[in-house]
Amino acid sequence: MKKILSLFALITLFMLSGCSIYNFTGTGKIDAKTFQVNFFQNNADLVEPGIDRTFTLTLQDILQNQTNLNLVKNGADLTYEGEITDYRISPMTATADQQAAQNRLKIRVNVRFTNKNKESDDFEKPFEFYYDYPATTQLQGAVLNTALKEIFDRITQDIFNESLAKW
Repeated sequence: MKKILSLFALITLFMLSGCSIYNFTGTGKIDAKTFQVNFFQNNADLVEPGIDRTFTLTLQDILQNQTNLNLVKNGADLTYEGEITDYRISPMTATADQQAAQNRLKIRVNVRFTNKNKESDDFEKPFEFYYDYPATTQLQGAVLNTALKEIFDRITQDIFNESLAKW
Protein backbone atom coordinates (compact mmCIF):
# COMPACT_ATOMS: atom_id res chain seq x y z
CA MET A 1 0.00 0.00 0.00
CA LYS A 2 2.90 2.35 0.80
CA LYS A 3 4.40 1.75 -2.64
CA ILE A 4 1.12 2.64 -4.35
CA LEU A 5 0.80 5.85 -2.30
CA SER A 6 4.43 6.75 -3.04
CA LEU A 7 3.90 6.14 -6.75
CA PHE A 8 0.69 8.20 -6.71
CA ALA A 9 2.46 11.06 -4.88
CA LEU A 10 5.34 10.99 -7.37
CA ILE A 11 2.98 11.09 -10.37
CA THR A 12 1.01 13.95 -8.79
CA LEU A 13 4.23 15.89 -8.16
CA PHE A 14 5.27 15.58 -11.81
CA MET A 15 1.83 16.62 -13.02
CA LEU A 16 1.72 19.70 -10.81
CA SER A 17 5.24 20.77 -11.70
CA GLY A 18 4.22 20.74 -15.36
CA CYS A 19 1.57 23.40 -14.66
CA SER A 20 4.18 26.07 -14.03
CA ILE A 21 4.44 26.92 -17.73
CA TYR A 22 0.78 26.48 -18.58
CA ASN A 23 -2.30 27.68 -16.78
CA PHE A 24 -6.02 27.08 -17.07
CA THR A 25 -6.63 30.09 -19.33
CA GLY A 26 -4.31 28.67 -21.97
CA THR A 27 -1.87 31.55 -21.96
CA GLY A 28 1.29 29.65 -21.19
CA LYS A 29 4.09 31.69 -19.64
CA ILE A 30 3.57 35.42 -20.02
CA ASP A 31 6.80 37.41 -20.13
CA ALA A 32 5.23 40.46 -18.48
CA LYS A 33 4.12 41.69 -15.09
CA THR A 34 1.91 44.67 -15.93
CA PHE A 35 -0.65 45.76 -18.50
CA GLN A 36 -2.54 48.92 -19.34
CA VAL A 37 -5.71 49.47 -21.29
CA ASN A 38 -5.94 52.96 -22.73
CA PHE A 39 -9.39 54.47 -23.26
CA PHE A 40 -11.03 53.20 -26.47
CA GLN A 41 -12.55 56.30 -28.09
CA ASN A 42 -15.84 55.84 -29.96
CA ASN A 43 -15.15 57.01 -33.54
CA ALA A 44 -18.12 55.24 -35.15
CA ASP A 45 -20.49 57.21 -37.37
CA LEU A 46 -23.45 56.14 -35.22
CA VAL A 47 -22.59 56.92 -31.59
CA GLU A 48 -24.14 55.08 -28.66
CA PRO A 49 -23.19 56.99 -25.49
CA GLY A 50 -21.12 55.11 -22.94
CA ILE A 51 -20.04 52.11 -25.00
CA ASP A 52 -16.45 53.38 -25.13
CA ARG A 53 -16.17 53.26 -21.33
CA THR A 54 -18.02 49.93 -21.15
CA PHE A 55 -15.69 48.33 -23.68
CA THR A 56 -12.55 49.65 -21.98
CA LEU A 57 -13.68 48.29 -18.61
CA THR A 58 -14.70 44.92 -20.12
CA LEU A 59 -11.23 44.50 -21.64
CA GLN A 60 -9.58 45.40 -18.32
CA ASP A 61 -11.82 42.90 -16.51
CA ILE A 62 -11.02 39.95 -18.78
CA LEU A 63 -7.28 40.58 -18.52
CA GLN A 64 -7.45 40.85 -14.73
CA ASN A 65 -9.64 37.75 -14.39
CA GLN A 66 -7.68 35.49 -16.74
CA THR A 67 -4.11 36.49 -15.91
CA ASN A 68 -2.05 37.41 -12.88
CA LEU A 69 -0.90 40.67 -14.51
CA ASN A 70 -1.23 43.95 -12.63
CA LEU A 71 -3.21 46.81 -14.13
CA VAL A 72 -1.26 50.09 -14.25
CA LYS A 73 -2.03 53.52 -15.70
CA ASN A 74 1.19 53.91 -17.73
CA GLY A 75 4.57 52.33 -18.43
CA ALA A 76 3.17 48.79 -18.64
CA ASP A 77 4.81 45.78 -20.26
CA LEU A 78 1.65 45.17 -22.32
CA THR A 79 -0.43 48.00 -23.78
CA TYR A 80 -3.86 47.80 -25.37
CA GLU A 81 -5.20 50.81 -27.22
CA GLY A 82 -7.47 51.60 -30.11
CA GLU A 83 -10.91 52.86 -31.01
CA ILE A 84 -14.44 51.71 -31.74
CA THR A 85 -14.69 52.18 -35.49
CA ASP A 86 -18.14 50.86 -36.34
CA TYR A 87 -21.52 50.63 -34.62
CA ARG A 88 -24.12 49.55 -37.13
CA ILE A 89 -27.71 48.32 -37.05
CA SER A 90 -28.85 46.47 -40.18
CA PRO A 91 -31.97 44.51 -41.15
CA MET A 92 -31.12 40.82 -41.54
CA THR A 93 -34.21 38.86 -42.55
CA ALA A 94 -37.47 39.93 -44.11
CA THR A 95 -41.03 38.73 -43.73
CA ALA A 96 -43.34 37.91 -46.64
CA ASP A 97 -44.65 41.49 -46.63
CA GLN A 98 -41.14 42.96 -47.09
CA GLN A 99 -40.63 44.07 -43.48
CA ALA A 100 -37.60 43.33 -41.37
CA ALA A 101 -38.09 40.34 -39.10
CA GLN A 102 -34.69 40.57 -37.47
CA ASN A 103 -32.04 43.26 -37.02
CA ARG A 104 -28.32 42.90 -36.37
CA LEU A 105 -26.15 45.15 -34.23
CA LYS A 106 -22.52 44.89 -35.31
CA ILE A 107 -19.61 46.54 -33.51
CA ARG A 108 -16.02 46.72 -34.79
CA VAL A 109 -13.06 47.69 -32.63
CA ASN A 110 -9.57 48.45 -33.95
CA VAL A 111 -6.92 47.29 -31.45
CA ARG A 112 -3.22 48.09 -31.21
CA PHE A 113 -1.35 45.71 -28.91
CA THR A 114 2.21 46.41 -27.82
CA ASN A 115 4.44 44.03 -25.88
CA LYS A 116 7.44 45.97 -24.59
CA ASN A 117 9.36 42.76 -23.86
CA LYS A 118 8.69 40.95 -27.15
CA GLU A 119 8.07 43.24 -30.13
CA SER A 120 7.28 40.33 -32.45
CA ASP A 121 3.96 39.94 -30.58
CA ASP A 122 2.82 43.50 -31.46
CA PHE A 123 -0.19 43.82 -33.76
CA GLU A 124 -2.87 46.17 -34.99
CA LYS A 125 -6.08 44.59 -36.23
CA PRO A 126 -9.86 44.95 -36.14
CA PHE A 127 -12.14 42.71 -34.07
CA GLU A 128 -15.89 42.58 -34.56
CA PHE A 129 -18.95 40.68 -33.49
CA TYR A 130 -22.72 41.02 -33.77
CA TYR A 131 -25.99 40.47 -31.94
CA ASP A 132 -29.27 39.59 -33.68
CA TYR A 133 -32.58 40.71 -32.16
CA PRO A 134 -36.23 40.82 -33.31
CA ALA A 135 -37.15 43.81 -35.45
CA THR A 136 -40.20 44.40 -33.25
CA THR A 137 -37.88 45.14 -30.30
CA GLN A 138 -36.28 48.51 -29.68
CA LEU A 139 -32.52 48.43 -29.09
CA GLN A 140 -32.56 50.10 -25.70
CA GLY A 141 -32.57 49.22 -22.01
CA ALA A 142 -32.16 45.53 -21.21
CA VAL A 143 -32.00 44.50 -24.88
CA LEU A 144 -29.13 46.93 -25.53
CA ASN A 145 -27.31 45.86 -22.36
CA THR A 146 -27.62 42.19 -23.34
CA ALA A 147 -26.39 42.93 -26.86
CA LEU A 148 -23.39 44.94 -25.65
CA LYS A 149 -22.46 42.30 -23.07
CA GLU A 150 -22.53 39.49 -25.64
CA ILE A 151 -20.62 41.48 -28.26
CA PHE A 152 -18.00 42.84 -25.86
CA ASP A 153 -17.50 39.47 -24.16
CA ARG A 154 -16.74 37.89 -27.53
CA ILE A 155 -14.53 40.71 -28.82
CA THR A 156 -12.49 40.94 -25.61
CA GLN A 157 -12.03 37.15 -25.54
CA ASP A 158 -10.80 37.29 -29.14
CA ILE A 159 -8.37 40.09 -28.22
CA PHE A 160 -7.16 38.08 -25.23
CA ASN A 161 -6.66 34.99 -27.39
CA GLU A 162 -4.79 36.93 -30.08
CA SER A 163 -2.49 38.80 -27.70
CA LEU A 164 -1.80 36.31 -24.91
CA ALA A 165 -3.17 32.84 -25.65
CA LYS A 166 -1.89 32.83 -29.27
CA TRP A 167 -4.91 30.86 -30.50
